[in-house]
Amino acid sequence: MSSATAAPAAPANPRSRVITASLIGTTIEFYDFYVYATAAVLVFPILFFPSDDDTASLLASFAVFGAAMIARPIGAVVFGHFGDKFGRKATLVASLLTMGIATVLIGCLPTFNDIGWWAALLLLVLRLAQGFALGGEWSGAALVATENAPKGKRAWYGTFPQLGAPIGFIIANSVFLAIYFALPHPDGPAQRSEEFLAWGWRVPFLFSAVMVIVGLWVRLKLVESETFSKAEKTGAIRKFPLGSVIRGHWRALILGTFIMLATYVLFYLMTSFTLAYGTKPTLEAAQATAESTGAPFDAAAYVPGLGFGFTDFVIMQIVGVVFFGIFTLLSGPVADSIGRRKLLLWVTGVIAVFGLLFAVFLSPQLDPKFTGALVQAFLVLGFMLMGATFGPMGALLPELFPTNVRYTGSAISYNVASILGAAVAPSIATTLWALADGSTWLVGVYLTGSAVLTFIALWLSKETKDTEYETNVGDAALSR
Repeated sequence: MSSATAAPAAPANPRSRVITASLIGTTIEFYDFYVYATAAVLVFPILFFPSDDDTASLLASFAVFGAAMIARPIGAVVFGHFGDKFGRKATLVASLLTMGIATVLIGCLPTFNDIGWWAALLLLVLRLAQGFALGGEWSGAALVATENAPKGKRAWYGTFPQLGAPIGFIIANSVFLAIYFALPHPDGPAQRSEEFLAWGWRVPFLFSAVMVIVGLWVRLKLVESETFSKAEKTGAIRKFPLGSVIRGHWRALILGTFIMLATYVLFYLMTSFTLAYGTKPTLEAAQATAESTGAPFDAAAYVPGLGFGFTDFVIMQIVGVVFFGIFTLLSGPVADSIGRRKLLLWVTGVIAVFGLLFAVFLSPQLDPKFTGALVQAFLVLGFMLMGATFGPMGALLPELFPTNVRYTGSAISYNVASILGAAVAPSIATTLWALADGSTWLVGVYLTGSAVLTFIALWLSKETKDTEYETNVGDAALSR
């Protein structure tokens, strides 16, 4: 049979394998974030950082949590180097294995009562290992999805690694809620029990081993993308991708970082901040508790919240995150149709307006049911916007760079944005919350300011929808 009549060859990586391989790592990434963030509040201050000052214990726990953000750009450089020089497959396997081992070992750690401060040090080391691995995980997963995507469907395929965020949230919080309700809680289902502190908190960390095993099995079956193979054949592979991307693509690095900024700020406000604000007792409830226990209470210095129960608010967040997942998937076909830049300009503009409405949605009302309805509407709307802005990033950031530095460039942009947006967002939001005497209007202004910076970066960038991966492999002459 002649080549003209031969059936087209099947893709080297079937669609199901590409989707699973790109989705599993980011699912574990966000699962790990939510599990650790919850444990950092409920467990680690007691078991790893005990002291007479509860606030100091909590701050120490959050400091270790934030340490991963410092390690992420380092991981981006290291995994990006190997991903651009030797291929995506082996690098993705290494990052997932590193991340999985670190996460499972956290669930096996002895506590302060067992080995003293060595427990906190080991927790810090494993948290740094997680951050290091996660620094290369996202961009590798995005490249697996987009470099294996059919023509005209790159943004659609790029939404699957992004879908790991809502899926990871739902799985992590469902596991924690199941443990809460399964174990005895004499003081209510939202309280920590002796069983939970003894062994229950370890279950979510150990459970991640299941997803890691599945992810490794799928990723080991991947074949290197034709895009990277072509870059190898044309001699475009760089000896030092980091130097090449800084020298030749510094503008794309800066624009990519700020394009991602508002997405990160919105993400952490919708998860970490709203959980803290929503579950902190109201002024009246805190005052009543102090009076019943005889403890001193300074109403002028107290920063009130909305007073929801922990489990109630987490369920409300899960409802919102369902819309996060839906709009993440919907954003892909839209971005493929009208372009990434145009869609994100509109969404970022709406995020800026949404920030100015924080106080409208998050102010306590006379009717608690009305308060609950407003907060649920806020969570649904915020997570819808989160999906619409997060989904196209899986295609846009990699498209800013040629094949021979794509892993390094997209990883650095994504992870530097995590420092500027994610690492500082909780502390900035908490400070602004206190400055506004318990109101959230300044927190919303912070989100609006971040959206303005992202809007400017998008305005200065070019549309990447029609970028050809097959020809945009990089300048071979500069790689020698």
